[in-house]
Amino acid sequence: MTHVHIDHVGRIPYLLAAGFRGPIYCTKASAVLLPLVLEDALKVGVTREPELIRTFLQLLQQQLVPVDYKAWLDLPAVAGGQAQLRFQVAGHILGSAYVEIRHRTPPVKRWFTTVFSGDLGAPYTPLLPAPKPPAGADVVVIESTYGDKNHENRKERSQRLQSVLLHALQDNGTVIFPAFSIGRTQELLYELEGLIHRLKGQPIHQHLRWDELKVIVDSPLAARFTAAYRQLKDYWDQEAKARLHQGRHPLSFEQLITVDTVAEHRLLVQRLAETKMPAIVIAASGMCQGGRVVNYLKQMLPDPVHQVVFVGYQARGTLGARLQRLSKQDDAAVIMDGERIEVRAEILSLSGYSAHAGQQDLLNFVTRMRRRPTQVRIVHGDNPAKQALQQAFSARGIHAIIPR
Repeated sequence: MTHVHIDHVGRIPYLLAAGFRGPIYCTKASAVLLPLVLEDALKVGVTREPELIRTFLQLLQQQLVPVDYKAWLDLPAVAGGQAQLRFQVAGHILGSAYVEIRHRTPPVKRWFTTVFSGDLGAPYTPLLPAPKPPAGADVVVIESTYGDKNHENRKERSQRLQSVLLHALQDNGTVIFPAFSIGRTQELLYELEGLIHRLKGQPIHQHLRWDELKVIVDSPLAARFTAAYRQLKDYWDQEAKARLHQGRHPLSFEQLITVDTVAEHRLLVQRLAETKMPAIVIAASGMCQGGRVVNYLKQMLPDPVHQVVFVGYQARGTLGARLQRLSKQDDAAVIMDGERIEVRAEILSLSGYSAHAGQQDLLNFVTRMRRRPTQVRIVHGDNPAKQALQQAFSARGIHAIIPR
């Protein structure tokens, strides 16, 4: 298991229900986060029966095998051969890893190494150490979410975040960040704390200072993940640890408010819509397909005083993707729960906040290996992104295929 995003772990309950009782290997941080993810997934999509969920979580804990980064672990022998795996930092979310699996079968003495990228993070992702490529591999299976584009660097995106907020808050209103509960929410909080700390006392406009700006996380699951991130601070990067040593609390600062109950959520949505008080709201889901962000959008999309800021990938067919396409159109509208909602709020995108590596980062992951692979298999991306990445590898003399 490379990391705990639901598109990578969502089949685990089905595997266990089908009788799988083998080990589930993951990093130690992922072993802490995985039960939170799957408990929520079961409640949303399968059952709210407490005893059934408790039984599943107990079984899951019995099968999890938490592994340290960088340590080779022996796997069960097959056909008289040896096999080992090792997790390396992927920089995508906390606990994320790419996996090296090596094997050899007598009389062959050389290890054959396959690297599975999982989801690779961009360099300088908030809170997380940057991924470093392995020494070498025979085959690399690599993701391609952004195989056709690159991101802004950390400094540029921080400046853009500041500019976007200055622009958005001039007429007050709410700035809505649709964000996934794990990873993106914590990165945003980290960046916002840094911005507020640096600009403390300075005006956003004549009636509002940066240190007066409320930052609201409206997601119980995101709040639980944020608490887990704080507990796992040993896995943070050096910059984040330095903030802690300075007495700062990048995931629990003074302006931060968390919303728990549904009743509190509904009252807050109504209050922000009616009063137009300035605030930043981070709410799931990241692609606007469900969750509490939907209620904010229904109330606030028709009002031009509000802004919606996308900070991550929006898959085709999602409401998030439709809103992005409408961002420059007049007289726009979307259908939400069978209701036509006019879109007068400003729609903005900050691409530099993706948790995925850009094209150049993916290329660097392979080309900077001392022993380059004989084959790269490109997976986990839309077809145009896969094809663009394949062409980029070919231009560098690396054999890359897109498996059918």
